[in-house]
Amino acid sequence: MSGIPRRPTMEDVAEVAGVSRGTVSRVLNGGHYVSPDALAAVQRAIRKTGYVVNQHARSLVTQRSDSVAFILSEPQERLFEDPNFNILLRGCTQALAERDITLLLTIAGTQEDRRRIGRWVTAGHVDGVLLVSEHAGSPLIDELRARGLPIVAAGRPIGHEREISYVAADDRDGARQMVSYLRSRGRRRIAIITGPLDTAGGVDRLAGYRDVIGKPDKRLIATGDYSRASGAEAMDELLDRAPDLDAVFVCSDLMALGAVSALHRAGKRIPEDVAVGGFDDSKAAVSSTPHLTTIRQDFTRVSIEMVRLLLDSIGTDTRSAVTLPTDLVIRDSA
Repeated sequence: MSGIPRRPTMEDVAEVAGVSRGTVSRVLNGGHYVSPDALAAVQRAIRKTGYVVNQHARSLVTQRSDSVAFILSEPQERLFEDPNFNILLRGCTQALAERDITLLLTIAGTQEDRRRIGRWVTAGHVDGVLLVSEHAGSPLIDELRARGLPIVAAGRPIGHEREISYVAADDRDGARQMVSYLRSRGRRRIAIITGPLDTAGGVDRLAGYRDVIGKPDKRLIATGDYSRASGAEAMDELLDRAPDLDAVFVCSDLMALGAVSALHRAGKRIPEDVAVGGFDDSKAAVSSTPHLTTIRQDFTRVSIEMVRLLLDSIGTDTRSAVTLPTDLVIRDSA
């Protein structure tokens, strides 16, 4: 004898509850066609016996894995560098845990990663996908859609807006708020450091800048990749091309940290010589010296809405889009 205690079975639960095994099975699979008294009795019996559902067996019956993939389409180091991804990951994990659904993190930093992960998630391992930081031209969305897997994207999925659900901040309006504010402070040579122009955030924030500026001087536009290093490099480029600039709208707080360090190296005072505005209102905004004036987007709400839309779409093929408002947060940098 091994001495290992026997695991409780559905028969044990049925005996303690005083109901049939079939009633226990119906409770475990959603509680349909079960009276309130029987449901309560089975739930008490599960707690008393310590019965744990065999998820593999349940999956064979329900054709559901009770798992969701969180796919980050960025290099692995960005997960640890950018605080926004961690907020989204934590929010999605918590929202799914409340429904007893497991979140599986996958990182698709290269085209080969995206193809490999696309094959894996469409092999029945997950019930749906939460897609974060997708770039235009990636084969991943087409791969997932071809297999009929429900998808919800964080941000507007360029070229797929009518095909998959998404939750996005109002990037364009946020950019308009920031650039209008900089103008109201008397700034006239306002530069921009955009995000990647194969992402909706990069495109829409640049569009909002142009809404206010009109036809901008091309020397005042530089592009980054949302990393701190790219913000510093882009700021150096702008100072070289347009040394008379008096403000810069940086399209992420993390890039703004790099821009601030470049301005300090160049001997520029912030905000006296150059005002700096960011975007996100992340932890990076208050780790900067001075603290960043920025645009707040609510990443916790984004994650909650993403989970809601995904669960609504599993088994129903419904598609929805949610656009959340953004707000100007004024601090010391502008």
